[in-house]
Amino acid sequence: MAEKLYKPLLIDSLTAKVDLPKQVFVDFEGNICTAGKKAFGVCDVETDANQLAPVAVLGILLVVSGGTITKGSNVTSDTTGRAVVATSSDAINGYALDDASEGEVIRIARGF
Repeated sequence: MAEKLYKPLLIDSLTAKVDLPKQVFVDFEGNICTAGKKAFGVCDVETDANQLAPVAVLGILLVVSGGTITKGSNVTSDTTGRAVVATSSDAINGYALDDASEGEVIRIARGF
């Protein structure tokens, strides 16, 4: 399987409030982003609680899919910080650059 292109243009950091897995949406407080909410960005590496987490906030980012996603779809967060297709009432956290099934890592464009 080929590696996915990853081009973060801006990485910031924040203190993790909980253990953060890599490649999930993170909120502005350092928690895993909840369903349909605006994300600060995507956690770049696994980070323990109370440690500084590198968070990719802009660019072509990698995130784990929480369901079936079609390339070009608006994506938001599910209850575990994974990317799912956004509904009209959800915050849009990026645009899918790949088709995916649940559990696959996809590329998203964020901040464009």
